[in-house]
Amino acid sequence: MVPAKARIEKIITILRREYPRSRTALEFQTPLQILVATILAAQCTDERVNRITPALFRRYPTAAAFAAADRAELEAEVRPTGFFRNKAKSIIGAARKIVEDFGGQVPANMADLVMLPGVARKTANIVLSSGYGIAEGIAVDTHVKRLSGRLGLSRQHDPEKIEKDLLKLVPKKDWLDFNYTLVNHGRKICQARKPRCPECPLQKLCPSATRLHPELKPKS
Repeated sequence: MVPAKARIEKIITILRREYPRSRTALEFQTPLQILVATILAAQCTDERVNRITPALFRRYPTAAAFAAADRAELEAEVRPTGFFRNKAKSIIGAARKIVEDFGGQVPANMADLVMLPGVARKTANIVLSSGYGIAEGIAVDTHVKRLSGRLGLSRQHDPEKIEKDLLKLVPKKDWLDFNYTLVNHGRKICQARKPRCPECPLQKLCPSATRLHPELKPKS
């Protein structure tokens, strides 16, 4: 298999063709809403998050409203997403810092975002790309981590190290939606337990295809 640098443009072209309108599946209207939704989505499906956020965003329309939330009440409201105590703590903590340090507006840069409680690079990248249309990096979630390994784009296991590898490979003009195209492909084709390699449009560009599906190996 040719090096990743020689394959990445073709991979991006195919992913864009297959998933032309890739964006986060989380439903939101403001940077604050995508921040809260992304915190809630940790170890939870986007669909489940989307079921509770409409009522949540009506009750807490601003960072100040989240900052003043009763902790126990917020925990009860976000309980269906799991890890509700930590998530409620992170949301209230982030909202308070946004109010106190950023005038109630979610910051639009990586350095300030990762200072917020509960916000690491993955969450910050999603807020920047989806909330502001800014590409400072590539969010590495479970799908991106899995596909980066299978496609031979990174040998790392730590998300930040995987991101560093991807930033060297992927042209900056493609950073904005690279995560979302990989997520869509991971959900539809390159699934965790049973990847559908025979149907995969990236099959010839993927070093894992014949390993996962030996029947795809060309007969000599």
